Amino acid sequence: MAKIGINIATGSLQQAEMIVGIDLGTTNSLVAIIHPETKQPTALKEFDGSSVVPSIIHFDAFGNTTVGAAAKSFLETDPSNTIFSAKRLMGKSYKDVKEHQDFFAYKIIDDNTESLVKVQIGNQFYSPIELSSFILAELKKRAEHILKTPVTKAVITVPAYFNDAQRQATRDAGKLAGLDVLRIINEPTAASLAYGLGMNPTEEKTIAVYDLGGGTFDISILKISNGIFEVLSTNGDTYLGGDDLDRAIIEYWLKSWKVDNLNNHKQLQQELRLAAEQAKITLSNADIFENEFAGEKISITKEVFESLIQPIVKRTMDCCSNAMRDAGLQVSDINTVLMVGGSTRVPLVKQMVADFFQQAVNDSVNPDEVVALGAAVQADILAGNNHSMLLLDITPLSLGIETMGGLMDVLLPRNAKIPTKAGRQYTTQKDGQTGMVISVYQGERDLVKDNRKLGEFTLTGIPNMPAGLPKVDVSFLINADGILQVSAKELRSGVSQTIDIKPQYGLTDEEVEQRLLDSITHAKDDIASRALVEARTEAEQILSVTEKFLTKNATILTKEEITASATAMQALQLAITMEDKNLIQAKTEELNEVTRPFAERAMDEAISGALKGKGIMD
Repeated sequence: MAKIGINIATGSLQQAEMIVGIDLGTTNSLVAIIHPETKQPTALKEFDGSSVVPSIIHFDAFGNTTVGAAAKSFLETDPSNTIFSAKRLMGKSYKDVKEHQDFFAYKIIDDNTESLVKVQIGNQFYSPIELSSFILAELKKRAEHILKTPVTKAVITVPAYFNDAQRQATRDAGKLAGLDVLRIINEPTAASLAYGLGMNPTEEKTIAVYDLGGGTFDISILKISNGIFEVLSTNGDTYLGGDDLDRAIIEYWLKSWKVDNLNNHKQLQQELRLAAEQAKITLSNADIFENEFAGEKISITKEVFESLIQPIVKRTMDCCSNAMRDAGLQVSDINTVLMVGGSTRVPLVKQMVADFFQQAVNDSVNPDEVVALGAAVQADILAGNNHSMLLLDITPLSLGIETMGGLMDVLLPRNAKIPTKAGRQYTTQKDGQTGMVISVYQGERDLVKDNRKLGEFTLTGIPNMPAGLPKVDVSFLINADGILQVSAKELRSGVSQTIDIKPQYGLTDEEVEQRLLDSITHAKDDIASRALVEARTEAEQILSVTEKFLTKNATILTKEEITASATAMQALQLAITMEDKNLIQAKTEELNEVTRPFAERAMDEAISGALKGKGIMD
């Protein structure tokens, strides 16, 4: 006898499989679905009518998390344990965010390396993947509460500007939250779908999508033809958004008070940030904003606000010029300009975009919801409910190579369209290493031992250089027949090697499903294992670098400094043998703290020696 699911909340029949669309935003995130009765994309709303979940996470003293609106008040009362704008950290290294560290009220570990950034809360260290997974888990729980049905599959959107590392990090965050991420799609494509563009197979249009969100800006020029979206060009800035409009107001107020910064007053810093955000919103419909802050009267007029933000908005116009040039188009070639992101509500933004494209902008769909609504349209297509859109063949499982510590580094994620290509640069682990084994795997697990090996080859003839100097380009290319070609090339010497693999064959649908199920079931353990391997690898590299440094610079160090370094190195060496990622990272950070002062001193002496004619490498 067949079972029929009924939604208790609405009394309507439930679909056998619900795939949701998720906009994982810098400032706010939300979930949308295609309504089973109206067949229209709909943002899921709680009883209070709110569809957005602020992308904010608060950690209490015991490590418990609060996500969303409930976490927002902690921005003022407990800023160092409250994470906002985590999306800005996705796939970033310490060096990438160093210049912007004062923007974050929480502690970002900065040891000036290429490693991915980490956030320290108490004695715990979190990656942006883990932080984003808390937001996605909250969205999943919220969707299940509203829909009264399990939610396990999703389409998640990312800025068109996101690179491969950032896209993979978003997939990992979804997996950790218990979601099977069927597709990562670009936000401008999602926005186009929400406006109904591309749904008519005979339609041909060239559109511009201007997306000014909380932390990222994108301008994308898309060509829609026969239901296929072709990105002609994208431009933008992953560090430009509504947050910068807020910051312009903050700096204006600080200047009027003759205060340089509030870095030592985290609570006041957050209160002022929230006041600036309120001012921005108010000035969209008023000529002046007035309030009180720390016993002082604060105010700003619309005229002053627009003069402050004009240079910021002008930067987005420069990106628009670049995108149009790259697409080889004139503004007269653009049929429609779509507005996305809450910051496009600012009247000056609308006016400058309309002036640039010489036409009225289209902002009829809620700019906060438009991306999630489009993700829901894409989810509906993947669920097989919409046949007017063309879906190309896709890779059934992720493809990648083995990296240090037995980790799986995905180059082509599951559901990537075929034909497709991807590449990434790697380097050597040891001094004088002249060969590199490229092992190719298929699967969704974080450790290669849990995935399926497809083949391997050895790239030989790498020049004899110190670890980290050789640059090896590894590229994956899948042709229309599903043949995977893997090639590796050392860029300095030009040596290369290639192998052809047939990844699609040899696995039944049931085996593919089982591997996907395993990846979700073991997601938490997998990511914990990977984090441990990465922490150990980073610790071993730092130990090696420190040892070389101490040997080379022993003459300029005091006995106390050498003893302190040896003690910290010993503690880290011991931590590496433990199964505790946070302990390893804490001891790594302690070693960094011990060595940083005399590392800077050694660099100063080297520079002063160089100025006297002595080479730094001597």
